[in-house]
Amino acid sequence: MRQSTIALVAAIGLLGGCSIVDIQPDQRQAAPRQDVVTPALQDVERFWAANFGTVADGARFTPVQGGKFPYTRNDPPPACGGQASDYQPNAFYCPPDDFIAWDADQLIPELQETYGDLLVGFVMAHEYGHAIQARIGPDNQPTVVLEQQADCYAGAWLADVLAGKSTAFKDVTASQLDDTVAGMLSLRDQPGTPALAEGAHGNAFDRIRALQDGVDEGVTTCAGYRARNLPVTEVPFSTPEDQASGGNLEYDRAVSALADDAQKYWQRTYPELTNGQAWADLPLQPFRAGEPPECANPDAAAEGAAFYCPDGDFAAFDSTRLGPALHQRIGDFALGMMLGDLFSRAVQTRRGQETRTEQGQLAVDCLAGAWTNDLLTRPPGSELTLSPGDLDEAVQALLAFGRNAEGTGPTAFDRIGAYREGTLKGLDACTG
Repeated sequence: MRQSTIALVAAIGLLGGCSIVDIQPDQRQAAPRQDVVTPALQDVERFWAANFGTVADGARFTPVQGGKFPYTRNDPPPACGGQASDYQPNAFYCPPDDFIAWDADQLIPELQETYGDLLVGFVMAHEYGHAIQARIGPDNQPTVVLEQQADCYAGAWLADVLAGKSTAFKDVTASQLDDTVAGMLSLRDQPGTPALAEGAHGNAFDRIRALQDGVDEGVTTCAGYRARNLPVTEVPFSTPEDQASGGNLEYDRAVSALADDAQKYWQRTYPELTNGQAWADLPLQPFRAGEPPECANPDAAAEGAAFYCPDGDFAAFDSTRLGPALHQRIGDFALGMMLGDLFSRAVQTRRGQETRTEQGQLAVDCLAGAWTNDLLTRPPGSELTLSPGDLDEAVQALLAFGRNAEGTGPTAFDRIGAYREGTLKGLDACTG
């Protein structure tokens, strides 16, 4: 968060090329279990053979003509446009020579072992998105537009996979889908990268939004991406001091500032949802791990380490393990996501709405996004505003305590979509 001139961020991942990824050493694994790339590329070509005409005035799809090349440190990729390529843990499409190449030494093995086969398929579908751009445009667009359009095209392919049409990926589970989203966090730009910077791909929040556009709306929406209509949320750090410090508010200050801000937000907006009924301040009770305050029927988040108590009308969270872990491992707007969830549960319960059904949980996430929208759209100089990386931290927090391992309820993918709606469109998106 940025309180006065102080910012927050926690960085994961690298930028450069098209899909450079930084995996922590303890996550590095051995060679891939199987060749996923070849069947994935074949499946992406199957998808475009069926869908290319939709965005190309009925034209017939032509697969890449220059070849598909795995490379290693000892066997580098072919020259692109006459320029030799140095080894990088990357995957890329070469427009002048119409080929796709990928690092089979590090990138693909690490993605496959850490996040699963489906993320490898997504990376190949993204690179094929650039091949589609080479065939139909658009021209003269910022890099961030082209990269997110490729994410969107990959999302349209993913929708085809989820619909059971894929020849390479069958019976995709909620866990596999959430792992793919988690992998996208490792492919984001460094927080603070300006959207118009050369090579910018976008923050994780924007890239996942583009992926979900493709899943939900298909290739026609993706083909319409332009700088004028693409909602880009990434902003640079405002001062060298912010960038040097990483901008994290200290833990106690972050909890206090965020809780106070959420309280004030619902004081202003709750009457809009209740025909003028005033908001009664929500008591917030931190507790030691394993010693929660008594509550007969807690409405739990984060596997019970945070909950809203309908009977006592208070919110509580583990302030010795959960809170510090979110702050240290993700960043202080992970705390904002936790608090936003608790306040939204109180909003829904007080107005007689469900929170424990699938649709109820998605409404909670949307309402948390509506508060985020308020933080995002405030003028510079406001007491508390978002900083670079905050939205990515919210996504990470949702992945941390929003996964659907049992196959019941919404997936983290769906929850991020609901949160995105509130964040980009505000309170109205959650009440329609």
